[in-house]
Amino acid sequence: MIITQSQPFSIEQIDQLAAEFEVYIKTVIDLENKVCSAGMNRHFEGEQLLLQQGSKQRNIWGGGIDLETKEIDFSSFINIRPRDDNTKNDIQSEKIRKQYRELTEYFFASIL
Repeated sequence: MIITQSQPFSIEQIDQLAAEFEVYIKTVIDLENKVCSAGMNRHFEGEQLLLQQGSKQRNIWGGGIDLETKEIDFSSFINIRPRDDNTKNDIQSEKIRKQYRELTEYFFASIL
C-alpha cells in the first residue's frame, strides 16, 4: 500500500506501509513541498505519484527506513541523476541527505 501525505504517518499507517517488505519501508520525498510517498515496491512508483501531484524532479529523492534498526538510508535508482550532480544510487549531497533525514524523522516520528 502506498500512502502519500504531508503529515507524519500514524502507527497504523506505518503498519500498512510495512506490508510490502515487513522490516523496511521505501520512501520518496519531495524536499521542497515536504511530501512523502511511502510503502511502494519500487521507488519509481512513489516518484510518479509525486510528479503527477506537481512535484519537480529535482526535488524528489528516494531512500527508506529499516524498521528493526531505525536506520535511514539514502539509496534508490531514482537518485541517479547526473544533471543534478548525483551519479550514484546514494544521495551524494550532504545538504540533500540532511534534508532527507530530517523529513524522514518528521514523517516517521511515531517510531523513531
